Amino acid sequence: MRWYWKYGVSYRDLAEMVQECGVEVDPSTVFSWVQRHAPEIAKRVRQYQGYRSGSWRVDETYMRAGERWRYLFRAVDKHGQLTDFMLSDHRSTRAAYRFLQKALMTMRDYPPSSITTDGLASYPKAIRAYNARGYSRNDVEHRTPKYPNNVIEADLGAPGCLIRPMCGFRRMRTARTTHKGCE
Repeated sequence: MRWYWKYGVSYRDLAEMVQECGVEVDPSTVFSWVQRHAPEIAKRVRQYQGYRSGSWRVDETYMRAGERWRYLFRAVDKHGQLTDFMLSDHRSTRAAYRFLQKALMTMRDYPPSSITTDGLASYPKAIRAYNARGYSRNDVEHRTPKYPNNVIEADLGAPGCLIRPMCGFRRMRTARTTHKGCE
């Protein structure tokens, strides 16, 4: 499974690689391993990932899951370490708020002091709603400068390299579980 996430090969390619080592594996078996073990690996690794900076970069991209385009929201700190991610059907203020709430709950020990986003109009509304509810001790500053967000823009290419050999996902659950493992 580590080869799958690291090198962005398809299940079929990975089954061939393992077969060259003398182990007969079907691509559907590799798929079931990824779906079964990815959430557990992600949960166990999370506690060892350590401190995150107080300056977050947030962005979204789209990907194909099922018959529709879905949105992958991602947040990284200023050093490029992943904070959290979420797959959503919509790219709305409600989805942005849900993502921020999820990310802030995941990283409640390291809350952000500032969040840098692109020009999407739903982020300022979501951050204002978050600040209005008083979840954190201090208000989160929203910034939209052009260049500091390059960290997340460059990082969004990594999920694409993983998805390309697979030609997308058939179900939203499959996409979510696979991303959980690779992130």
